[in-house]
Amino acid sequence: MRTAQVLGEAVAGAAAREVDLVVVGAGAGGMTAALVAALQGLRVVLCEASGQVGGTTATSAGTIWVPGNRQGVAAGHGDSVEQGRRYLDALLGADDPRGLRKAYLDSAGPAIDYLERHSQVVFGTSGKHPDYLDLPGAAVAGRALSPLEFDGRLLGADFVRIRPPMPEFLLLGGMMANKADVQALIQRYRSVRHFARAARLVLRYAADRLRHPRGTRLVMGNALVARLFQSLRRAGVEVLFDTALQGLEEEGGRVVGARFVRGGATQRILARAGVVLATGGIGHNDGLREALAPAGPGLRSLAFERVRGDGIVAARHAGARLERHPASFFWQPVSDVPRPRGASGLFPHLYLDRAKPGLIAVNAAGVRFVNEGASYHHFVEGMLRSNETAPSVPAQLICSADFVRRYGLGVIPPGTRNLQPWADRGYIVLEETLDALAARIGVDATGLASTVGRNNLHAQQGRDPEFGKGETELNRFNGDATHGPNPCLGPIDKPPFCALAIWPADAASSSGLAADADGRVLGDDGAPIPGLYACGNDMASVMRDAYPGPGTTIGPAMVFGYRIGLHAATVQPPT
Repeated sequence: MRTAQVLGEAVAGAAAREVDLVVVGAGAGGMTAALVAALQGLRVVLCEASGQVGGTTATSAGTIWVPGNRQGVAAGHGDSVEQGRRYLDALLGADDPRGLRKAYLDSAGPAIDYLERHSQVVFGTSGKHPDYLDLPGAAVAGRALSPLEFDGRLLGADFVRIRPPMPEFLLLGGMMANKADVQALIQRYRSVRHFARAARLVLRYAADRLRHPRGTRLVMGNALVARLFQSLRRAGVEVLFDTALQGLEEEGGRVVGARFVRGGATQRILARAGVVLATGGIGHNDGLREALAPAGPGLRSLAFERVRGDGIVAARHAGARLERHPASFFWQPVSDVPRPRGASGLFPHLYLDRAKPGLIAVNAAGVRFVNEGASYHHFVEGMLRSNETAPSVPAQLICSADFVRRYGLGVIPPGTRNLQPWADRGYIVLEETLDALAARIGVDATGLASTVGRNNLHAQQGRDPEFGKGETELNRFNGDATHGPNPCLGPIDKPPFCALAIWPADAASSSGLAADADGRVLGDDGAPIPGLYACGNDMASVMRDAYPGPGTTIGPAMVFGYRIGLHAATVQPPT
């Protein structure tokens, strides 16, 4: 088995070299396409604009959404591809003119099985992890898959090539923890089992820090990225870091390669089978954001900072069609976290706080605008709708200090008793009365008092007649099962009271390059552009602008990357 050539030095001159396939971008989609093509016998070069692999995938949960997957069925969850098809038809409508949805559903399970047979990429069932909407065909368990944890020490010196998670998601300055780890750490003194797990985590991390800049026990998106990268190394895929896409090479109506800037010099790479664009989508491209993002201030982006729309822009110059969806982004609500020396980071509010009892979200009128326990994407959709009639960006999460001590709030971990340092840093606002809190955060005091009063009444009755919080599988899953009568409704009646501003942020783009079922990019005439592929966020989402469940972006990125790798091998058979 050949060792990967991970190159960091500049290649002088602009003389062209030739390979079978060039892949641009080292996220989940690009790495999957490169890996499958290499496993099929092609000579592949993977070009990454930054010095690390992973992109936005590295900071994600790493979950993929695969109806009827083998792991979930083996665990007894009873899902099927047909049930997934029924769910997507209910969500998106039955129309699938290019066969993208059928290709995804039919290929998702085989793609994961292929990777598990031939590489280091391994998934386990996430167990109970409900789909995000209660529609026909929705699943409560088994449909989501999570990458198994990975020992970063296996990468040796190349461990530094894995993009780390956001600092706000690291414990003790550099330790990764998944949902089960967090629960064990919070409840470490409540059971021997939790204490033992917490102790193992901390001891492993302490040993890691003697030799590494952060913990080497990788979970979630970091584990997926590391497993893909390790597989690329073993498959002999050449990876060029700090190699930014400059443009595509065309000849006779076909894309025959690409130009890159590396070490200050231009490098041309010709590709017999074609070029795969997987550069991360719209990201921070100002022109694309201005054209596609909702109007109004306050939008943030969780996309990797090096994602600049390079693939989409290059493809458009080659005549590719941009497929625009009514909502061009997939959303997550975030809070601004102060960092040292005046910097700030973003903390995504995914599941830890919004569905818990004793928290509401209000706009500037002091009025609730959404079911707080809805998925992150649907929560932000509610925020943006509300902003059309009343200022709702930012919105405010309202709770008591007791709530924060019990459940945490944003980056503040559960068990935190002294909230004043967080208030002094400007992360939260604390006040002894609701009126004082409203004045501090610029919210109508009368509206806030009325809303809190209704919340307290609903909490006592156990039912939310306004938005149905606690009535869906997803709400209850992320709520507090020990709290009654509704696991998602609780009173806000004990001072001090707390507020946290949250903003809409895009985690990925749904609009992108139009493509067919094999990831071939389509031109303005609707025909495939020979030699040009796209996957990940560069490809318009097979889900359009809907968000069915966990892993809505990474699942399709990997599945269409898999299909591209197989298709490219038919265009340029291995020699």
